[in-house]
Amino acid sequence: MSDQLRPRKSGSTNLKTVARHGRLKKSNAAVAVAKFIAASVAVVLVSGFSVAAIATYDVATSVQPSVHLANESNGPVPSIGAINGGVNMLIVGSDSRVGQDAAFGPVDSTGDLNDVTMLLHISEDHSNASVISFPRDMFVAIPSCPKEGGGTYSAMSSQKINTTLSYGGLACTVATVEKLTGLSIPFAAEVQFSGVMAMSTAVGGVPVCVASKIEDEYTGMFLDVGEHTLSGYDALQFLRTRHGLGDGSDLTRINNQQLFMSSLVRTIKSADTLSDPTKVYSLAKAVTANMRLSDSLNNVSTIASIAIALKDIDLNQVVFAQVPTGNVAGGVAATQPAFDNLFQAVAADDPLTLSGTTGRGTTADPNAPVAADPAPAVPVDPTATPEPTATPEPTGTPEPTATDSAGVLSEKVTGQTAGDYTCTQGRTLKNQ
Repeated sequence: MSDQLRPRKSGSTNLKTVARHGRLKKSNAAVAVAKFIAASVAVVLVSGFSVAAIATYDVATSVQPSVHLANESNGPVPSIGAINGGVNMLIVGSDSRVGQDAAFGPVDSTGDLNDVTMLLHISEDHSNASVISFPRDMFVAIPSCPKEGGGTYSAMSSQKINTTLSYGGLACTVATVEKLTGLSIPFAAEVQFSGVMAMSTAVGGVPVCVASKIEDEYTGMFLDVGEHTLSGYDALQFLRTRHGLGDGSDLTRINNQQLFMSSLVRTIKSADTLSDPTKVYSLAKAVTANMRLSDSLNNVSTIASIAIALKDIDLNQVVFAQVPTGNVAGGVAATQPAFDNLFQAVAADDPLTLSGTTGRGTTADPNAPVAADPAPAVPVDPTATPEPTATPEPTGTPEPTATDSAGVLSEKVTGQTAGDYTCTQGRTLKNQ
């Protein structure tokens, strides 16, 4: 997120939106069940592989109005159960400081850029998912977008993607990504700084590995080599830091965000959060005031349906990918044909397979858990008489075996899976 200002250094945490355990109001059984489902959904969406994928506690009474997307329809609300078919959801991280902690900048700041823009895709059969990140400085064509007060903004042939939120709000960002990728995106959510802080605190902190020292005066993030468990303000600044990483670009910051999201997923799953009603409630309640949802998400049943589709996907089948880009004057632009091939694979619902590196901002964790050795084979008795083997009947000419390359991404696409353990490649002040 925006880092032009220099807030205080990490360690002087002042978290205002900390999760608190409260007493639930008395209600009838049906309302109580609905609220518990909504709270459970919040956690599952968080474990649905994105920092910004946070649902609210009791969406029906959300404190923020929902956003109508151009391609939404007023269909029936799905019943509680895994949603039918696949899902495309855009998750946007806003840098707006209105109503936020003063540590992020002047409280009267009206900046509203989508410095984090990610597409969550769930496959039709719910066997795999992907989270695809778009660099904030990527030049894109922005379609004509409606103004909240009436009228429309003119279409623009080339502007940075992170300006779409300020032009026409969340709906404009969705329309831009639809035009860019050719995909239909009927669901969207926007989260602000405080929501990220509260979420990381509610799960008890997120462990991150640092391979080389991080020093960033702009965000006040200073971390030594080793493992650190981050929550609240420190977790947010870890996600915002750019100058203290890799080559100092937003591209290496995305690598770092993917590292954090992977660890967040593992943290929630290993802590068995869904079986702990107190944690579920705390996590969901902590971010109620920090989410803005599309109309299509602003009900308990729809969020529950998406969450249920996500919760059982294997970590190694959850792919975090950064769209391939190349440097141009003032920013970056899509690299072809790798960019189109990526979204053709998504449109075809192919499980994505990375062939490139994790990116210059991260490296493999040398202390990653090692899979258990397989059980030793049972020794064969050399004196035993082998059983006769029947000769199979011929069934015709065998079909040649083809090499299935569907979903295998170009080496230009960097990323990792939620099951990959990585460490941040930091950068010290003397190298900046």
